[in-house]
Amino acid sequence: MAKYLLLKHYRGAPEAVNDVPMDQWEPEEVTAHIQYMRDFAAKLETTGEYVGEQALSPEGTFVRYDGEGRPPVTDGPFAETKDLIAGWMVIDVETYDRALELAAELSAAPGAGGKPIHEWLEIRPAYGVQATATE
Repeated sequence: MAKYLLLKHYRGAPEAVNDVPMDQWEPEEVTAHIQYMRDFAAKLETTGEYVGEQALSPEGTFVRYDGEGRPPVTDGPFAETKDLIAGWMVIDVETYDRALELAAELSAAPGAGGKPIHEWLEIRPAYGVQATATE
């Protein structure tokens, strides 16, 4: 088994097919999207492929150690993860191809109008995993 991180992006990825920002969705569309995510995670729990997931709020701050005293904190000028990463899921699967298959399924979560988003997800292997697809 190998662990992969599936990243959902607010922006920074190629544009989704159904690219209406979530803050413009109807409440029932948000509910349907969240339920899809929950159902997807529950399915992976039954197969033993689920490790964890978390949606992220758009708020965030960069901080670093800068020696003694108060650490510097910034809200820019560069793109920050709060602007880019909407959430993540970690899966533990037998093959990279299975990670691709699950990411594609997750990409079909409903969005505006109840239609699949077809969003781009980033797949990141855990350190030390060789990510190779078979064709």
